[in-house]
Amino acid sequence: MILVTGATGRVGLRLARLLAGAGVPATAMVRAKTRAGRLPAGMPHLVAALEAPPPPDVLRRFDRVFLLSPTGPGQAAAEIVFADALAAAGHRPHVVKVAADGFQEPCCEVRFMRGHRRIAAHLARTGLPVTYLAPNLYMEDLLAAAATVRSRGALLAPAGDGAVGFVAAADVAAVAVRALSGEEEVGQVHLPTGPESLGLADVARRLSDACARPVRYAEVSPAEARRGMLAAGLSAWHADGMLELFDWVRRGGCATVTDDVPQATGREPVSMAEWLAGTRAAFTGRPPATSPLAWSPDTGRGSDVGRGPCGGRGPGAGGVDGMMGGWRSQGDQR
Repeated sequence: MILVTGATGRVGLRLARLLAGAGVPATAMVRAKTRAGRLPAGMPHLVAALEAPPPPDVLRRFDRVFLLSPTGPGQAAAEIVFADALAAAGHRPHVVKVAADGFQEPCCEVRFMRGHRRIAAHLARTGLPVTYLAPNLYMEDLLAAAATVRSRGALLAPAGDGAVGFVAAADVAAVAVRALSGEEEVGQVHLPTGPESLGLADVARRLSDACARPVRYAEVSPAEARRGMLAAGLSAWHADGMLELFDWVRRGGCATVTDDVPQATGREPVSMAEWLAGTRAAFTGRPPATSPLAWSPDTGRGSDVGRGPCGGRGPGAGGVDGMMGGWRSQGDQR
């Protein structure tokens, strides 16, 4: 039996639907009973939180655990509490943890990745069997820029000429199904990315094609970006983390492209053009969808393109939301 944490977020909910559709026994963990209404019909659920885990007798029902939580200053502490609860239950479930590409790189000092690195170190100390999913930035991050695209025809960010191997959340969920599939996955690190590495000027051109109107990329200074993020309601902690992330993008840290999605799923990853074709309404006139399932296709590690500033596979920052233009963080939309 699989326990899915973060089961109403943009990756977790897609995973829950894939598991339910395949008839795989799974239970969702939700923070409040009211959130269970978003789950697939008939899917069992339990009410708990990472920082307030279910009791040991409940945890022992699950031999596989999908571990995902929103980005924030308390993320590492909450996941460590939950990992300790799993270890104390004594049955050694297989944990599939969603991290961020770059968490495994000692030279990456983006606080979001440092938090995942801290969690990974603690999981290693528990002795639990672990598989990691470390996606690049999500295509869905671009929805935070939809209002700016609609009103000003622009993507605004201090990203320089840095490129990103944007990945669709649906593809990350599909790789998660593979990661949860068996013992041979233990110890693996999957790096899901899209099929190409794109600068924001490239994304703007694809937006122009999808929206049938000009969209440009306009670089802003880090100071201007910080003022905008704070004015939009981001905390200083998150705004400063976003500036660290933009610096990582400028240095090439998010340029990774791998074949991990086709290796895991047997199909090509969703391209930016395909994703924009399904979400163009958000950028042309209708407000962005609030559902984490704004779009989804019907639906091992491999070679990579691009090298990061650490000299290995170029790291990214999957799971860090609200990167572009709108200066808002959507978290994992629990």
